[in-house]
Amino acid sequence: MTSSDAYISIRNVDKYFGTFQAIDDISMDIAEGEFFSLLGASGCGKTTLLRMLAGFESCSSGEIYIDGQPTSDIPPHRREVNMVFQSYAIFPHLNVADNIAYGLRKQKLPRAKRQEMIDEMLDLIALPGYGKRRANELSGGQRQRIALARALILRPKVLLLDEPLGALDKQLREQMQLELRALQRQVGITFVFVTHDQEEAMTLSDRIAVMAGGRVLQLDTPLGLYENPKSRDIANFIGNMNFFRGVVRRDGSREGAIDVEGLGVIPVPLEQLTRPDGAPVQVALRPEKFTITPDEPETAPRVAGKVRDSAYLGERSHFYIEIPDKEEPVAVSSPNLTRNDRKLAEARTGKPIWLSFSPESIVILDAE
Repeated sequence: MTSSDAYISIRNVDKYFGTFQAIDDISMDIAEGEFFSLLGASGCGKTTLLRMLAGFESCSSGEIYIDGQPTSDIPPHRREVNMVFQSYAIFPHLNVADNIAYGLRKQKLPRAKRQEMIDEMLDLIALPGYGKRRANELSGGQRQRIALARALILRPKVLLLDEPLGALDKQLREQMQLELRALQRQVGITFVFVTHDQEEAMTLSDRIAVMAGGRVLQLDTPLGLYENPKSRDIANFIGNMNFFRGVVRRDGSREGAIDVEGLGVIPVPLEQLTRPDGAPVQVALRPEKFTITPDEPETAPRVAGKVRDSAYLGERSHFYIEIPDKEEPVAVSSPNLTRNDRKLAEARTGKPIWLSFSPESIVILDAE
């Protein structure tokens, strides 16, 4: 994306609280109508950046532009953004209709127009007829929808969401993820979403900025982050990953390879080998990239190992495999495609096993 295509443009933004730097020289662009997530552990700066977009915090330096306009001198109540918090902030003394219409109270709209807008929001969040319900009569998922409707009724250009699903149980949270994504596509406005849950970010987002220490470590699509992490920190944070020490091998021809601990010599196209012969690297492999079999496969690369532990998880089985020349066991995830697959999941400790994988599935990272 070029800066000219950006709907939100963040340029060289810093934020200090006293001597503590919460945001460290962040620059990035967000497109109009994009579902964009800020992902990271607690204290990484994601909520601070969201509050800066809302105007609740000012930039120590740099500038944030929304729809081409600088926002430094625009107070929160004049920005065409709205925010949904994790707590929902539903007013217990108001019914659903009055909660949704709370932001309209200063607009002095005719009663019929106000009711029309409320009914439109109730239809949008699939709660028609709930206008007279009290807050204490709502489930957690319904309260979350009411908070969304209250934010959307003002027709903001940008909706900011600060971990709005964090208070829900797992099953309801997964359901609301799908509903939230569908709602965003329906209204078509820009969503900026904060979460510490990488699975949630992967499910919802068009693009994700992974943050740590006030910086953006990598900004990419969910597919790009998962399949092509740029560092060990990203690879570790997005899903599970096995890491192996390796050494680059070049023979001066068109072929290249990496000598990997425990896995042997893996052929790699020269265009992927940007490092010189003998350079140390890390090789990363996702658990599901391995194929696990009780008999030696014909395909290469392959390696023999022994089962240290296993767990049957219904649709998948997880294995921890000891292989020669590697101290840590290799994590392997295998789908249970048939009922017979459970036999592998119940493999006893010490049982011989074979692992194979495609050379194309490896990720080459800098050595630490």
